[in-house]
Amino acid sequence: MEYTTLGTTGMEVSRLCLGCMSFGSSDWREWVLEDEESKEIIERAIDLGINFFDTANMYSRGQSERILGDALAEFDYQQEAVVATKVYHQMRDDDPNSQGLSRKTIEQELAASRERLGVDTIDLYQIHRWDDETPIEQTMRALDDAVRRGHVRYVGASSMWTHQFAEALHTSDNRGLDRFVTMQNHYNLVYREEEREMLPLCAKEGIGVLPWSPLARGYLTRPHEDIDATTRGEAEEHMYNHPYRQGGGREINERVAELAAEKGVTMAQIALAWLLHKDWVDAPIIGTTSVEHLEQAVEALDISLSASDMAYLEEPYEPVPVSGHT
Repeated sequence: MEYTTLGTTGMEVSRLCLGCMSFGSSDWREWVLEDEESKEIIERAIDLGINFFDTANMYSRGQSERILGDALAEFDYQQEAVVATKVYHQMRDDDPNSQGLSRKTIEQELAASRERLGVDTIDLYQIHRWDDETPIEQTMRALDDAVRRGHVRYVGASSMWTHQFAEALHTSDNRGLDRFVTMQNHYNLVYREEEREMLPLCAKEGIGVLPWSPLARGYLTRPHEDIDATTRGEAEEHMYNHPYRQGGGREINERVAELAAEKGVTMAQIALAWLLHKDWVDAPIIGTTSVEHLEQAVEALDISLSASDMAYLEEPYEPVPVSGHT
């Protein structure tokens, strides 16, 4: 495993972050794994040197956090692990304050996440989306208070418009509050709109970048004509709400397959290697439902792509509609 400093925090994290959206309850999403299968993958991730884990309170309505917390305690890895979770989406249908980024929501949902994870302090607490109903200063003050109380070490953000992220950073700097240190955004070979504004801003501000959906919800793992043959491809209509098949996406998919065949590796490994070669990326967030795919993801760290390989993969890309937070 390779490690890197997360943004300007000084905290060392593995170059791959294990995303825990696929751990929890199949009642929430058909492809989600239950306890024992989830723990098997977490244990193997630890064996492989992964120390960075990302979840969210909304994943299986808290079950993902509970499984991750139980697994880290069971495998005696709580101290070494860097644990990230998120807040924003509604947790309880009968509680309107279980969503958003108000002080009340942040404080009550943070307490619930800490309990489910079994930790006193969460390493990275992220806002899952932007809240138009709550002034950003109120959100940043609530997060700053959480840091000062020792309930959170660092705060981060996820997909939003670049001007919103810039406003949040300015508000923190202007008010002397803890600022966001990471951006978890939508970024992969067939969705590169973040390169226009968000990623240059992150590079300028020393923000750690944690791309979600690095494999484009599976679109970069197999030839495009085979996507619907998978369980997730059949069940996950949300995949098709993203413009992966537009803007040269089909040709990029074909070029990933071609390069993978040349190098004797999988398409997923080529797609991950591309991200790992990007200087502004700290750690892609990989979600998996199998130990085999996890092991293959780690092997992608050893794949070297030349400048001509990178250019060949990128050349067909054309602008596509912004997707992931609109």
